Amino acid sequence: MAKKTLDRLDMKGKRVLLRVDFNVPLDDDLAITDDRRIRMALPTIRCATDAGARVILMSHLGRPNGKVDPKLSLKPATVRLGQLLECDIGFTPDCVGPEAEKAAADLADGQMLLLENLRFHGGEEKNGRDFAQALRNLADLYVNDAFGTAHRKHASTYGVPSLMPQGTRAMGFLIERELRFLGSALENAKHPFVAVLGGVKVSDKIGVIENLLGRVDRLLIGGAMAYVFMAARGENTGKSKVEREAEKHGKKRDIIAEAARLLKTIETSAAEVCFPVDHLTGKEFSTDTETDIQGPEMEDNWIGLDIGPETTELYREKLADAETVIWNGPMGVFEMTPFAGGTREICEVLARVAKQGTVVVGGGDTAAAVEKFGLAEQMTHISTGGGASLEFIEGKPFETIELIDDV
Repeated sequence: MAKKTLDRLDMKGKRVLLRVDFNVPLDDDLAITDDRRIRMALPTIRCATDAGARVILMSHLGRPNGKVDPKLSLKPATVRLGQLLECDIGFTPDCVGPEAEKAAADLADGQMLLLENLRFHGGEEKNGRDFAQALRNLADLYVNDAFGTAHRKHASTYGVPSLMPQGTRAMGFLIERELRFLGSALENAKHPFVAVLGGVKVSDKIGVIENLLGRVDRLLIGGAMAYVFMAARGENTGKSKVEREAEKHGKKRDIIAEAARLLKTIETSAAEVCFPVDHLTGKEFSTDTETDIQGPEMEDNWIGLDIGPETTELYREKLADAETVIWNGPMGVFEMTPFAGGTREICEVLARVAKQGTVVVGGGDTAAAVEKFGLAEQMTHISTGGGASLEFIEGKPFETIELIDDV
C-alpha cells in the first residue's frame, strides 16, 4: 500500500500523537525482560524528534480490562526508553484529562512524553468516540507505528485517525517495514516457497492455511495444532492438548469439524502439506517427566510435547532448498529444555536459509523462540505482531492502515 510515512509530514513545532507498541513483558519486580518492541520503535521516534516534533507517545500494556492496574503501568517503559535515547522522557499518570493535556501543551520542539496505559480506559478497546476525541485533542498530527495492534479497531488505532483531517495521518517505519516484508513474502515470493505453521491453536490459522495453499510449494505443520488434524483423522492423540472448540462473535466453532473440511481441501491442493510422522511425548507436562518417541499416533496417557526426530529430519530436508519461508508457531513446548529440540532445529535451518533467501518470522511465541536460541539477528525479518501477522497472511484488510493518508 502506498501510504504516507511520517518523514513526509511537516512535523516541526507540531504535536505528534504517536501510537507505539510498548506491550513488553515484565517480571514480578516490574522490570522489563525483553525490550525488543521498544527498540524497534526507535527509528520512528528519532525521526520525529529530529524533525522538531513535540512527540506524545501512547501504547497499551497487557489486559487490564479498562481498570487501573499498577502492575501494568507504562512507567518502566518510560525509564527504558530514556536509557535507550539517553534523554529525559515525560510521563503522565493518565492518558487523557487535564494533566495529559497540560503535559502535551508544555512540550518543546524535540521533546517527548509517554502517556499511561491506554487500556486503563474501557474506551480504548471499545473504540469509544469520547475517549478517541480526548486523545485526538492532544495533537496536531497522528502516526501509527504499532503493528501488533494494527488489526484491531481500537480508539488509538482507528478512532483517533478517523477524527483527524486529511494530510495529518502517517505510519511509522516499523509498520512500513512489516508491510513491505510480509507483503513481499506473499506477493513476490521466490520459489521454493515454504510455510511453517505451529503453535497450539488451529482456530486462528484455518484462514491462513487456506490462503497459503494456493501460494506455497510446501506447508509444514507442527506443534499442538498438528494434533487437531490427527483427531480429525480419527487418530489417537493420547492426553495431548487438542483445540476442539473455539468461540467467535458469540458463536461456538467445532474446530475438529473445520480441520476435517480443511483436510479435504489439502488433498486437492497443489501444495505439498507435511504433518508430523513422529512425536516426542511425555507422561506429564513437566521438564523431568518420562519421555518416549511415538508415532504416527500416540499411546493413551502420553502427551505430545514436540515433533520427533524423524519429523525434524523431514522438515529439515523440506526447508533446505527454500528461497522464501514464512514461519509462525513453534514446533513444541520450546520453553522447556527437553522439548525445545524441534523448534531449535527449525530456527537453525532457517538461519542458514536466510543467508541467501528470505525468512519472515511471525511475532509472539515464534519471535520469542528465535530470541531464545540467539538467532534473531540472522533472520530476514521478525514481526512484532503475532496476531497481526497471521491476519495479514490470511489476507484480511487492515482498516487502521487504510485510514492512513495515501502518498
